[in-house]
Amino acid sequence: MSIDKKLSEIENFIKHYNKTNRKVSAKGVDWHLDHILKVINTVSLYTVKSNPKDYKRSFNAIRALVFTMNHIPRGKGKAPKPVNNIDTIKLEDIKSQFEKAKQITINLASLSKNHNFKHPIFGLLNLKQVNTFLNVHTQHHLKIIKDIIKYND
Repeated sequence: MSIDKKLSEIENFIKHYNKTNRKVSAKGVDWHLDHILKVINTVSLYTVKSNPKDYKRSFNAIRALVFTMNHIPRGKGKAPKPVNNIDTIKLEDIKSQFEKAKQITINLASLSKNHNFKHPIFGLLNLKQVNTFLNVHTQHHLKIIKDIIKYND
């Protein structure tokens, strides 16, 4: 599924931003939406600004496993500070980040295959791998959001 389709799904969950369920996640829907959008925006921006000549292919076992399984296990990762909001998350901030994500992801389609992003665990990702990461990561958090909402209704 393309990141554009994931953005449509994200948009549908914005109305649930104030829901929480500690049995599902220590963080509420607001945090997961904020985190997803921060990751999309940050990774996309760095990828757009990257130098394709810097890309060197390398093997990363964790990346290979996660990308092959198309799944990130729950509770195994920790969000880096730049994409881990500890402040109050406002609905207008989520909406603003969402609009930014729609715009910046359009730019990804025009990049060369060796535009890249250095992920702290998965290593240097080329454009195809960036798209895979964004999809797998977004899907991971969307599943959590769906569970929070499901157990809230």
